[in-house]
Amino acid sequence: MTPDAPSAKPIKIFPRERGAVLQSLAAGVVPRVGLHHIQVGRKDETTALLKDLERVADGGAAIRFVIGRFGTGKSFFLNLVKTLALEKKFIVMQADVTPTRRLSASAGQAAALYTELTRNMAVRSKPEGGALPGVVEGWIGESARQSGTTDAGRAAGAAQAAEAAKKVRERLRPLSDRVGGYAFADVLGKYLEGYLTDNEAIQEAALRWLRGEYATRTEAREALGVRSIVTDRDLYDYLKLWGAFARLAGYAGLLVSLDEMGALSHRLNNALARSANYEVLLQILNDCLQGDVSGIGFLFAGTDAFLDDPRRGLMSCGALAGRLAANPYTKAGLKDFFGPVIRLETLSPEDLYLLLHNIRNVFALGEPAKYLVPDEALHAFIQRCAQTLGASFYQTPRDASKAFVGFLSLLEQNPGVDWRALLGNTSIEPFFPDEGAGEQGDELTSFTL
Repeated sequence: MTPDAPSAKPIKIFPRERGAVLQSLAAGVVPRVGLHHIQVGRKDETTALLKDLERVADGGAAIRFVIGRFGTGKSFFLNLVKTLALEKKFIVMQADVTPTRRLSASAGQAAALYTELTRNMAVRSKPEGGALPGVVEGWIGESARQSGTTDAGRAAGAAQAAEAAKKVRERLRPLSDRVGGYAFADVLGKYLEGYLTDNEAIQEAALRWLRGEYATRTEAREALGVRSIVTDRDLYDYLKLWGAFARLAGYAGLLVSLDEMGALSHRLNNALARSANYEVLLQILNDCLQGDVSGIGFLFAGTDAFLDDPRRGLMSCGALAGRLAANPYTKAGLKDFFGPVIRLETLSPEDLYLLLHNIRNVFALGEPAKYLVPDEALHAFIQRCAQTLGASFYQTPRDASKAFVGFLSLLEQNPGVDWRALLGNTSIEPFFPDEGAGEQGDELTSFTL
């Protein structure tokens, strides 16, 4: 049974949002704009993550592993949580993990992940990313006002700027006992000097350092006078540093969101490299669960294989397996969101119906009079897909949304076509592989004589 279309007051949808949502869904990716126009379900999961954000904002820490098969909406869920975090005045760092961007490495891959995270830094006023300059300048500007040198400009001179930078370092004293804390404070002090003397070269050099873009210590020392840079060994330490700085700068905390974690388990073929990355995950997990870090939350999203594969997944690491094991009492169908693992379950038929309704609403820019198809078509589309794709249709909302966008696109571009004829004459195929497909590396999965 599917519900009738929602009768709530229509919400205006702007053409820019419409284009972003439909183009993203048609390509099978998560839209970064207009996400709230198509959101359905996941109420319990969202409530659990909101509690995590509250705990981080209170000075605690949180960690979650969001697990689900391909197309179940992991990336969508991560972006939804990002939106909620931004509304609660968090700084959010987000990136996809790849073999060349990972948690532990020795040839620059971990530093590359740090750089990607800082480039994608987002705040409420700049949700699309690239917020690092604004975050730094906002805090620096406040520091300049507190030091009484806001309007000094070039007239301040080097001596006055250096004195103001010294006060900045004093404000950052709580970071001094952390790895990289002294260098972090020195770089922000240098940024303030450049800010007060209108020296854009120094400001850009400081931002480069904060993004981890210096390859050698010599280069950083010549530009800023600091003797350290972000290396592969420092990724987690500098994320903790940013979490502490976020609190000092007046934000609720830092949320670090990493997607495509299956790259570690099934695209990283070296067992020692996988083990090193799992050790970093274990350290983060232990720190968050035991209260050794504060003001920071972590989200890691991956497929079932990333977690459950006994040879290559997290369960291949004994320490992680013990900490991530499911509550045995949930086998009776009960839900438990207390542990660090959140498994995204199949959307209900009612949720899928609402998803299709929302997509139809986006097509019409929120105006029911412009709907391309009636409610009857939504029921018929679900039945058609269920007959063609079977149970997998309900397991992968990405398949459903992509197929429906294509269906409505043809109707929009061909006004004379009857939707019943189009639906009846179209063969619908799954767009995404089954769980584990494409994640087996180069190992043998079957052998037949």
